[in-house]
Amino acid sequence: MKWEDQRASDNVEDRRDDAGGGGGGFSLGPTHLGIGSVLAIMAIGWFFGINPLTMLGFLEGGGGQVASQQAPAHKPPADDPLAHFVSVVLADTEDVWKDIFAKGGGTYRNPHLVLFRGSTPTSCGQGQAAMGPFYCAADQKVYIDLSFYETLRTRLGSPGDFAQAYVIAHEVGHHVQHLLGISQKLDEARGRLSQAQYNAMSVRLELQADCLAGVWANHADSSRHILEQGDIESAMNAAAHIGDDALQKAAGRAVVPESFTHGTSAQRQHWFATGFKEGTVRACDTFNATAL
Repeated sequence: MKWEDQRASDNVEDRRDDAGGGGGGFSLGPTHLGIGSVLAIMAIGWFFGINPLTMLGFLEGGGGQVASQQAPAHKPPADDPLAHFVSVVLADTEDVWKDIFAKGGGTYRNPHLVLFRGSTPTSCGQGQAAMGPFYCAADQKVYIDLSFYETLRTRLGSPGDFAQAYVIAHEVGHHVQHLLGISQKLDEARGRLSQAQYNAMSVRLELQADCLAGVWANHADSSRHILEQGDIESAMNAAAHIGDDALQKAAGRAVVPESFTHGTSAQRQHWFATGFKEGTVRACDTFNATAL
């Protein structure tokens, strides 16, 4: 992956030297939209091939939050190559999604990416390295303990820069879902669904984020030619190793489809490849797909 001479994002917070702290929390409440927001949402909906009335219904759920307490944010040191790498990847996702949203008549709000060690407070509760990289919609931040990349390389058999970039792009995909109101709709439905039904919907949400990561890769390579030989295979390999079935097998457990929350290896590969091939958000409608 060609990234060394690219722009680095200013939206990276380095908490790796922080002592941690108590977790925050969040509560959901109604969001009231102005007419300007409504018109923008309708324009985005038509562009992305999503029913605007559906999007408006998604956004009505909204979200509030209880702010977590933490030390003032600071940037990672300039001489930290891995932190610089994720800053460059984040910047590239910013450029791609800003352009896509603008073409749809909307405005993309950049997420922040937080580097931490072990645990850190978030507006979604206490974040733990054991959770792997994750996105918190309540504060619109992506969280990652960079030791995950060592796990990805050594224990999950997925080395390579682009496999690491795919991880960031997937979490940014969840941010895109939040901006479009998709994840909020699933949150609202949670109380009406059985655990198995909710897991099935969660799979579709995660596969859509994989597809959106593929959309990013398509646009980034088209405009900046970032891909090198073997990069797509690297991402597909990472997707294969973090499928629910692969993780359950690796843990010596029986494969239980009803417990899946992210999708099988084959499904994750398929939807990333779909996003990369098609390059459109419209192609990532996992919720209406008859087969995953």
